[in-house]
Amino acid sequence: MICTSVSRRLLPATERLKHVPIRRSLSTHPEGKTAVRGAEPPSLGFKELAPNSSKTQGVKWKRPTELFDDPEFILGGATRTDICQGALGDCWLLAAIASLTLNEKLLHRVVPHGQTFREDYAGIFHFQFWQYGEWVEVVIDDRLPVKDGELVFVHSADGNEFWSALIEKAYAKLNGSYEALSGGSTTEGFEDFTGGVAEMFELRKAPKDLYRIIGKALDRGSLLGCSIDITSAFDMEAVTFKKLVKGHAYSVTGLKQVDFRGGMERLIRIRNPWGQVEWTGAWSDKSSEWDAIDPSERQEMHSQMEDGEFWMSFQEFLRQFSRLEICNLTADALSDDTPSFWNTIKFDGSWRKGSTAGGCRNHPNTFWINPQYKINLLEEDDDPEDEEEACSFLVALMQKDRRRYRRQGQDMHTVGFAIYEIPEELKGCQSVHLKKDFFLKHSSCARSESFINLREVSARLRLPPGEYLVVPSTFEPGKEADFVLRVFTEKRSETQELDDEVVAYFEDEEDISEIDIEESFKAMFAKLSGEDMEISVCELKTILNRVVTKHRDLKTDGFSMESCRGMVNMMDKDGTAHLGIIEFQILWNKIKKWLEIFRQFDLDKSGCMSSYEMRLALESAGFRLNNKLNQVLVARYAENEVIDFDNFVCCLVKLEAMFKAFRELDKDGNGCVEMNIREWLYMTMCG
Repeated sequence: MICTSVSRRLLPATERLKHVPIRRSLSTHPEGKTAVRGAEPPSLGFKELAPNSSKTQGVKWKRPTELFDDPEFILGGATRTDICQGALGDCWLLAAIASLTLNEKLLHRVVPHGQTFREDYAGIFHFQFWQYGEWVEVVIDDRLPVKDGELVFVHSADGNEFWSALIEKAYAKLNGSYEALSGGSTTEGFEDFTGGVAEMFELRKAPKDLYRIIGKALDRGSLLGCSIDITSAFDMEAVTFKKLVKGHAYSVTGLKQVDFRGGMERLIRIRNPWGQVEWTGAWSDKSSEWDAIDPSERQEMHSQMEDGEFWMSFQEFLRQFSRLEICNLTADALSDDTPSFWNTIKFDGSWRKGSTAGGCRNHPNTFWINPQYKINLLEEDDDPEDEEEACSFLVALMQKDRRRYRRQGQDMHTVGFAIYEIPEELKGCQSVHLKKDFFLKHSSCARSESFINLREVSARLRLPPGEYLVVPSTFEPGKEADFVLRVFTEKRSETQELDDEVVAYFEDEEDISEIDIEESFKAMFAKLSGEDMEISVCELKTILNRVVTKHRDLKTDGFSMESCRGMVNMMDKDGTAHLGIIEFQILWNKIKKWLEIFRQFDLDKSGCMSSYEMRLALESAGFRLNNKLNQVLVARYAENEVIDFDNFVCCLVKLEAMFKAFRELDKDGNGCVEMNIREWLYMTMCG
């Protein structure tokens, strides 16, 4: 199966960027709270909003108390009209904030209740956001960017109300700068306000029961957003004939069925975070359709609307909009009287170049090195109408901190995941990282619909009870990032990371005497060792480098004094820091064996090994290591993901020495050791 990637234009990358924003550098107190820092020029941005750029000219930082005599944090309750977009292209975030106001419990978690400009006012405000598995408190001072006496960014329809401007500032601090918020998907905001998990529906192929899905989501307090795709850069913020904005994020705020001309008409309520520019088609604010329904119902539905909000028929919604995003709430975000729908398991992982960043299934040589996670689906769904035994679950893969890297010119990677059924012979295995051969012989049984450059990719799936393997990856190999993998199951399940157990298998030490050594080797040793008949570190370096230069199929920079000293320390039995003939013979045999392994796993015969070839070669040499250790070894012994022969030998020498030192200290053979400072220093300094 060939993987395909989708590059999705985020909402919106260039939208209304006329002026500037602010950035908050995150510093952390020991207790984990983010600290307040001053309003610095880099707070605004790094490119179009960089210090001294044309768009930041004339921007000043002012407190609400400097702008109004009677500023209010929240005036008359937090409502959707409090969120009017400013000069930054973060409508995706504002659509999420607008949805947040529909759920008071969620709102007060993000915007703690009781903050004010009056009692105990100290010029700072607190907010909380969900970040990759935990809630983080962000503390900001209340200075806001102002130009010509007006707030540059988000503002309330009531000019002296500031909660929405301050939450935008806190979120900018969390992500590195205001400019880092330009362009995005509403689901990012949804998830950071709730800790929930988002699903995306393409409306051109919407499920038949989408109206019911939306209704249940609204009833559960889920957050919903929608948008219209753009087909080119010229479409960005283009307004359609009936006043819908392309490439712009809207909130879905309600559903209603009304009796209309003898039939039931399904309607949906939508809000534009600009606070203006509303739909002018059927069921818009002043359309004639309203005259055909009961006046009391019409009055009630109109009174529920805020500025920038409008109704339209559900069928028209499916025709006009391209995408719907729903953020399902997890247990900690649900109200006390709402039963939890999902059992949630979270893993923190990383893709690292050369060790765990294998790319998608299009790259079979490296795909297997990606992190692997096992799901054991134990119970099928309780659905009497469904004859098929299946378990519902949702897999969500989220990249970490990518907005903060925009300052360095980076952005979201294209990511996705594949799911494989674990074969019978491997069921129940825990310490096994499946290798290349498995993926060459087995096809995935489920996967993310495509690889997408969004922060999170998710899929709702149904599979028979059993054991399955989830492999998250970037589309291309070698892309580095940290990620969170969340698995949500409707029924009981077990989930764990699959990784190799750290273990070493040594052949029995050779029992060699001088009688066993060939005369030719004795003659060579006598010639190389000199009068003392022992080989020093310096002499070993000369010998090995002379030998490897004769093997023209090997690429090497030559053995260093450090690596040769490690070999001598490993083989030296009498503490002389020199090798006698027997010690040198045993080392020589090891190097010959390692040379055979090196050539075997140099698959392209380039004279060196790639990092994933090295992983297989180390296992062949008797060392099975987990992802973290392989990552460390690649960082230590590889250069640009390439390992030459001398570095390969040095790696093996170090591994063997450390494993043997540990075994000597593991008196009880239980895999645990205790050591004093003397033993620790001896092992680390001499190993």
